[in-house]
Formats: sequence, C-alpha cells, structure tokens
Amino acid sequence: MKIRMNRLILADNQAIFRAGAARVLSLEDDMRIAAQCEDMAKLFAAIDTLRGSVILVSSSLRPDLKDLLARTRSARSRIILVTENAEQVAEDMAGLFDGILSRNVPGTALVDCVRRVAQGQRYVQRSNVTTMQAADSVGTRVRDRLTPKEMQIVALIVQGCKNKDIATQLGTKEQVIKNYLRSIYDKSGVSDRLELALFTIHHRALAEAAAKAGHMIQMKTA
Repeated sequence: MKIRMNRLILADNQAIFRAGAARVLSLEDDMRIAAQCEDMAKLFAAIDTLRGSVILVSSSLRPDLKDLLARTRSARSRIILVTENAEQVAEDMAGLFDGILSRNVPGTALVDCVRRVAQGQRYVQRSNVTTMQAADSVGTRVRDRLTPKEMQIVALIVQGCKNKDIATQLGTKEQVIKNYLRSIYDKSGVSDRLELALFTIHHRALAEAAAKAGHMIQMKTA
C-alpha cells in the first residue's frame, strides 16, 4: 500500500527545538520536513511555495495571527500552534487552529498530533495536572544539582551556542566548557547537547532557571 506523504513546515526561533522536532518527525515514513523557518518572513515564503503542507508554528515568533491564518487557508495548508509551556490560549483563539501543542510535548504526542491534523482532524493538547507536576519535580531536581556556572552553560546551549562561543562569553577556555558539559550530562542524565537542550525546554523549572541565567549573561555583556 502506498504511503501518503505529509509535507511539514517547522517555524520556531529556537534552533534547538526545530532540530529536535525535525529529528522526531523525520523518523516517520509518512512525514517529510520541507522547510525550517526561524522568522515570519521565511515562514510566509514557505507557506506560499509549499502549498498543502502541515505547518507547526511557535507562538514565540509573535505572528500576526489574522495574516498567518489567511495565508494558511489560501494555501490549503493546515496549522498547529506550539505554545510555551506555561502559556494559556483562549478557547476562541484555539478554535482557529487545527492543532495546539505545548513546547514540552512528548515525541509520540507530537507525531500523533501532526498525523491527525494531516488527516483533517483537530488536536488540542489538554495538559494533565499530575503529569505536569511530575515533569516539574524532575526539572527542579536537576536544576538544584547544577552550579550557577553550569546553569549559564545550559542557557547558552539552549540558545544554540557552540563550545567556542560559550567559552568566549564566559571568559574561559573551550576545554573548560567541555569539562563542565560532562558534569552537566551526568547530573541531567542526557548524552549530548541536543538532548540537554530538549530536556531543558521540556522541564519548566529548569527552563525558567536557564532563561534567568541567560538574561544575567546578556546584562553582563551589554
């Protein structure tokens, strides 16, 4: 039986999240990543060119929703909004999208959502309170294990910085950053920088601490 291929457009200003989502979705035989967009201009160009796609767009891009939805419908595409973990979406706004997901969605749910939306169904993630609490407890535990310097490195990893860039921003050597990363991997239970970034994004307590650390770095370098 011939597999119906679903063409996907990923739009998010966080390169790590785009890479993680692309890695999960591209493992599926019926899904192909046609474009990855880090800003609205590139997304609009992709929508106009790649008609009939499933679009995943992050709310962090701050899209003009009226224009975005009009372009999506004109291109006969379907659209899924990816919200920040603690973000609330009004019912009337949610009804305009074919799907709603939060950034901490498990890979299996991400695939299920895309597949359902591609088939013409609607998919709205309803966060389970106990699940969210469990995720927060894990994030809190890892956050409390990390030193302030390690948290700064996590923040820069999430921003997509390479070891050399991190060393420059923190005023140290690249080998020192590699040593710190080994310690961070051990404490968080991940094996590489992509897993670390995704783990951080998916655990709210850790994500908030990393965001605060990143803000402090920006203030020092400004």
